[in-house]
Amino acid sequence: MENPIILIAGGIILGLLIGYIGAKVLEKNNASKLIKGAKKSAAAIIKEANIEGESMKKDKILQAKEKFLELKSEHEKVILTRDKKMAEAEKRTRDKESQISSELAQAKKSKEELEAKLKDYEHRVDILDKKKVEIDRLHKSQVEQLEVISSLSAEDAKAQLIESLKGEAKNDAMAYVQSAVEEAKLTAQQEAKKIIINTIQRIGTEEAIDNCVSVFNIESDDVKGRIIGREGRNIRAIEAATGVEIIVDDTPEAIILSCFDSVRREIARLSLHKLVTDGRIHPARIEEIVKKTKKQIDQEIIEVGKRTVIDLGIHNLNPELIKMVGRMKYRSSYGQNLLQHSREVAKLCGVMAAELGLNPKLAKRAGLLHDIGKVPDAEADMETPHAILGMQWAEKYGEIPEVCNAIGAHHDEVEMKYLISPIIQVCDAISGARPGARRQVLDSYIQRLKDLEDIAFGFQGVKKAYAIQAGRELRVIVESEKVDDQKAADLSFSISQKVQTDMTYPGQVKVTVIRETRAVNIAK
Repeated sequence: MENPIILIAGGIILGLLIGYIGAKVLEKNNASKLIKGAKKSAAAIIKEANIEGESMKKDKILQAKEKFLELKSEHEKVILTRDKKMAEAEKRTRDKESQISSELAQAKKSKEELEAKLKDYEHRVDILDKKKVEIDRLHKSQVEQLEVISSLSAEDAKAQLIESLKGEAKNDAMAYVQSAVEEAKLTAQQEAKKIIINTIQRIGTEEAIDNCVSVFNIESDDVKGRIIGREGRNIRAIEAATGVEIIVDDTPEAIILSCFDSVRREIARLSLHKLVTDGRIHPARIEEIVKKTKKQIDQEIIEVGKRTVIDLGIHNLNPELIKMVGRMKYRSSYGQNLLQHSREVAKLCGVMAAELGLNPKLAKRAGLLHDIGKVPDAEADMETPHAILGMQWAEKYGEIPEVCNAIGAHHDEVEMKYLISPIIQVCDAISGARPGARRQVLDSYIQRLKDLEDIAFGFQGVKKAYAIQAGRELRVIVESEKVDDQKAADLSFSISQKVQTDMTYPGQVKVTVIRETRAVNIAK
């Protein structure tokens, strides 16, 4: 029993041994195969690594060569730029050296010329000194000879000369005084005429029919009867309400409105237009329409004043002054619209003040307001000169002293205290004196030109005289044999003084005396 068990155990052990040995043999075979495969793989990897290393080596070498070439080209560019700059610097240096050399040569030449001129000047000074000594000696000798010939000493002769000069000076002084007195009389007459003209203008006298008369056109003469009304009630109501004289005559399809005040005339014209258009003409309706028209005109006056002030860029103007500016639209001066004249003066003042470095806005303000005294509201105001009245109004409504003084002084009624005052006066004269600004009768205009030329012909040596530039300039051509250069200058002054004293004109008259000498020969 035991033997079989032993045999079985021994068989099992033997089998295990055989299996173990077989497994070891198989494992050894597999290990040798794995080692061989690993060696082959390692050899392949090494070979591949060697190939890649060679390729990378070649790439790096190529990259290094390219970088080297790039750096080389950049270095060459830097070297070329530097060489170019050095060449330019050398060229500038050479040019500067040549310029300095030429300047030195010129300076040397100038120095030599200056030294030569100095020597010449010193030589001339020496000659002049010698001549002066000789002249003094000759003068002394002549004085001694004259004393011997005249039997008078130099002091006695001097005393006689002084006495004769005193007499001549006295005569000249008397003549000057006489001319000054005559000139003052003429100037006083001119000022009187000026005051009269301003007074006539202020109260609206009939210097021109267009300034005090308006024509109201109607469709038919049947309307005239309706305007007159029963026993003239309608026309009397219109005249009482507007203060305008209505003239209904035989003039076909027209009614004449006559009044010194252009605002009243405009109110009457518009009221008549509304009444005729409406057809209802009776005293009650007339009063209603006139009241509405007055309000309309007052509003229009304010709007015109505001628009004018805005256009000129003037700010913070009192509403009453704005209203006065608007009333200027219905006033005229010598046929020149007062509002247009004031706008023109304001613009001229602004430009002139800007050119002179003064305040243009202040000058515009004074220029616009300089004639507000020509639109008085009451008859009491008409007795005051318009410049003074305008200054008083400006002071009343808060204007600064510069503006007030400019308004009051533009006709020399008050003393000018500020720099803008003469600007206003000059611009006022420019606006009124330019050709075509003010209406003038043709006959009086032609007569003024003839008077100018006649004044020139009244002097000796005058050959021709021409009044040009609408009487603003007088060209006088004199005979060169009779009038020398000094006498030509004196003649120009004398003519201007005579024109100033003998004539009345706006603006100024330029007198030009022309003296010409010609020498003509003919080559054959």
